[in-house]
Amino acid sequence: MNVEISNSLAEARNKALLGLDLGEKTIGLALSDPGWTVASPLETIKRKKFTADAEWLESVITARKVGGLVLGLPVNMDGSEGPRCQSTRAFARNLLEKRGLRLPIVFWDERLSTSAVEKFLVAEADMTRKRRAEVVDKMAAAYILQGALEAMRN
Repeated sequence: MNVEISNSLAEARNKALLGLDLGEKTIGLALSDPGWTVASPLETIKRKKFTADAEWLESVITARKVGGLVLGLPVNMDGSEGPRCQSTRAFARNLLEKRGLRLPIVFWDERLSTSAVEKFLVAEADMTRKRRAEVVDKMAAAYILQGALEAMRN
């Protein structure tokens, strides 16, 4: 089966987009409005096995009427792609090939997203370390998704 990951979200117009920040232990989720104006943090899920993670994502996609996915791509600071990028691309491929997901998937450079969110949560929100740990992944997903939304708008 030849599966392509879409470079375009055109077929998802007027539907919400789901942003994902894939970590080794968690997945942060953020959701856009159907007009692709604003990204809002949704939730953070603890990673399990791929099948369980994919089933959870599919339930969110169905419940929220998601039209496409924006996955944060953890590019190295020099712009090269390392093992974490390969893992993210494999996750997307598996969603399409093994789970039969029929949504466009695009990647968005997530360099420094978690760092930017951490700085905000410390400086502006004055959150405790424990509380930051609870929200940083879904906030990073929103940061990633908002960056993609703004780029598409321009």
